[in-house]
This record gives sequence, C-alpha cells and structure tokens, in this order.
Amino acid sequence: MAKVLISMPDDFLNKIDNFASAEQRTRSELIREALRNYLRKSFSINRELVEKNAKVLEDLLE
Repeated sequence: MAKVLISMPDDFLNKIDNFASAEQRTRSELIREALRNYLRKSFSINRELVEKNAKVLEDLLE
C-alpha cells in the first residue's frame, strides 16, 4: 500500500484524531473512508449532470 504525505492545520487533524478515536479506528481508516465517500458522491453527481445534459440535448434535437 502506498503512503501519502498531506498537510493540514493542527486543529483539523486533532478533530480527525478525536473522531477516529471515538470510533476506535485509525486516522488512516477514517481518511480512506472519507475519500471513498467523496469519490462516490462526486461520481454520482457527475453522472446525474451528464444524464441531465443528455436529456436537454435530446430535447433540443427533437
């Protein structure tokens, strides 16, 4: 597994660590899940936009 170095404000990292600790997870697990959810949501939004644009184009071509 690759490692990634990122920078973030100390107070934000403390919030992440506190949240991970409360859920008895590692910081890495929490960040991986957050990124997975972000990518899933972004893909879904982009797919909806593509479908909406296709419908508009289809209506214009009729």
